Amino acid sequence: MVISYASVLVAGLMPMVCAGIAKSGAKGYNNHDPRAWLAQQTGFRARANAAQANCFEAFPFFAVGVVLALLTGVDPWVVDMLAVLFVAARIAYVACYLADKALFRSVFWAVGYFSVIAFYVLAMQNLQMA
Repeated sequence: MVISYASVLVAGLMPMVCAGIAKSGAKGYNNHDPRAWLAQQTGFRARANAAQANCFEAFPFFAVGVVLALLTGVDPWVVDMLAVLFVAARIAYVACYLADKALFRSVFWAVGYFSVIAFYVLAMQNLQMA
């Protein structure tokens, strides 16, 4: 269970990592209006910013899935493994986004998404068995 908790923390920090990548070493970065500055970026900086947004979008669905799975009595080892799978898929997703590997990015996005769906399916199965 500690692994799934740590995975939620890592997933919650991933948007900040992506933002840091988008902004690191950039000339002309304006912290007074960072969103406008980021909107003007191209290449890997724009992709890092898009990955940041996607990480924010994926996080609530993942975090709630972990909590529901644990609250409904899904085997903590299974929850841990699914959480690790999600985080690994998201890290690969971000790496593929930065490298502009669209097909692989989509594959890793799907792996992460289906791992989250598994939390909900397992939680519902446990509720039905109770």
